[in-house]
Amino acid sequence: MNRSIYILMLAQFLSAFADNAILFTAIAMVRQGAQGDWYIPALQSVFLVAFVLLAPWVGPFADRRPKPRVLMLGNAIKALGAGLLLVHVEPLLAYALVGIGAAVYGPAKFGILPELVGHDRLVRANSLIEGSTIAAIVLGSFVGGVVADESIMLALGLIVGCYLMSLVITIWLPLVMPAHSGEPVGLRPFAGMMRRLFESDRARFTMLGTSLFWGAGAVLRVILVAWVPAVLLLDKSADVAKLTVFLAVGAVIGAAVVPKLIPIERLRRARLAAYAMGASILVFSLVDSMWGARLGLVAIGICGGLFMVPVNAALQEIGYRSIGSGGAVAVQNFFENLAMLAAVGGFALAGWFGAQPVPAIVTVGVLVLIATFIVSWHLPPDPSTLNAGAGDRPAT
Repeated sequence: MNRSIYILMLAQFLSAFADNAILFTAIAMVRQGAQGDWYIPALQSVFLVAFVLLAPWVGPFADRRPKPRVLMLGNAIKALGAGLLLVHVEPLLAYALVGIGAAVYGPAKFGILPELVGHDRLVRANSLIEGSTIAAIVLGSFVGGVVADESIMLALGLIVGCYLMSLVITIWLPLVMPAHSGEPVGLRPFAGMMRRLFESDRARFTMLGTSLFWGAGAVLRVILVAWVPAVLLLDKSADVAKLTVFLAVGAVIGAAVVPKLIPIERLRRARLAAYAMGASILVFSLVDSMWGARLGLVAIGICGGLFMVPVNAALQEIGYRSIGSGGAVAVQNFFENLAMLAAVGGFALAGWFGAQPVPAIVTVGVLVLIATFIVSWHLPPDPSTLNAGAGDRPAT
């Protein structure tokens, strides 16, 4: 890995750390107020909605400009949103602005990778960025919650500082001239980008596969909030937070080992990790002890990391060679966040009708297996297999 990847990794760590710390800080602010139970889900939704609504514009925006400058703009917007919380602006509005900054930041964050490394190192670069992001999610959630319990103002000051530090570090990334600066912007071109990506079986698999992963992950986190008190008989929110650490640890392990197991040329192997994730979720539904829960979440995380890293890398390369890597990531963000909104909304509706956490986990596992089969149905043979001579045995 070259120096630029490590600069990007540090900048992304700080930005992702602040993204997760600010959520728990905003939740702490809400709990001190008089808002109803609907407010926290609404708070989480306004963040995700920005990715869906702005997807037609943020991808081409990232591809028309040097991506380090787009990363700096995204961090500046997020810092402004955190600053609005500091001066007691309505949390829904301030957190929505943070979501807008994150929507701007996202396409450039992964879209810059094909510009910094070659084809042979793209999976490794993704594993480093994914690993640092997952670590930032865990630490940001924990630190944000702990500091906000002591002082919301201190927590928000820390968050703004992290965004600004990430912005400054980004200055050291090379300014690569955009390869797709002429891409049109708007709803019609965005629909065209979707169509162009979905014409490719590999691109369709990566797009729907990442949506499957994030949708399942989002609803699983929500289910854990109800599952821990019902099965483990623990009623503190900290208990749920501690368990999610094991899910993240597993994802870091999977992201670390995947470059040796699933290179881009062997993308079909990724579907096996998705099947294993669905099976691991089903096994997790049988768990009734703390250690069983920890091991089960680590297993789910490992499978998720093994699946996501090569799929992300393949999508970036496909996008870089066709509609632009920023545009591809924007389309990906659209489907991922739409899947998360649908999954969490579906579970909330099921909970309204009295659904219990264990059957809900079983349902998620079954749906992951079915969805993996569907999105993998037309996945073509890997290029390395196709390129093998008639008298050669393809590598396995």
